[in-house]
Amino acid sequence: MILGVKRSCSGAMDGMAMAESTSTPPLTSIVEAFEELGKFLQSQQQQQQRLSLDTFCQASSLVSILFSCLGLAFKFAEMEYVSKVDDLVEASKTYDTLDSLIDIDVANDTVKTPGSHSRNLRRVRQGLDLIRALFEQFLSTDDFSLREAASTAYAQVCAPYHSWTIRTAVAAGMYALPSRDQLLVNLEETHQSAEKKMKRYIRASRPVIEYIDKLYLSRSITLDW
Repeated sequence: MILGVKRSCSGAMDGMAMAESTSTPPLTSIVEAFEELGKFLQSQQQQQQRLSLDTFCQASSLVSILFSCLGLAFKFAEMEYVSKVDDLVEASKTYDTLDSLIDIDVANDTVKTPGSHSRNLRRVRQGLDLIRALFEQFLSTDDFSLREAASTAYAQVCAPYHSWTIRTAVAAGMYALPSRDQLLVNLEETHQSAEKKMKRYIRASRPVIEYIDKLYLSRSITLDW
């Protein structure tokens, strides 16, 4: 169980090791973690509880392995995502909740400052949303190649915030994506099992993404960055 007793999370790479060190397919661990987060967020609306930063890091660290399964095209996303989650893991030693982390940056006027915890949280949120968008595109087509699905997902979620140089590098890397079948092998899934779990992740990740967005909007912080 990810929720319940608070425990230490020592980094995004540990999340990958956790998924790889058991017989449980990585997608299963990720889906179950985010479904727990979703249930907690539904309950906290009535109880006025706040999401623990440590708990959020535990779930988010598991997603790292999905980026590594996508190969060179998403290497930029993997490196950025892992570094940002690691920063939040370190921050969880000081801040109990996502709210408290953002409030400190608001007080210091450093929300959008490169390297700030609030900015890194925003980037982790984009990583979670990128996987959601990729899964949606994966499920909407039967193309052998992942290039169109991945390109569309990237264009929707990340491209508006990346420089021309990064967008160009990503476009070139799309040709190195694994095939749909190879991705399923990497994830230890069949077409049928992957479809079910991807749909579960899409449903489970949405309330988490919306919760993070509301943290910024409730403090009059726009989302166009």
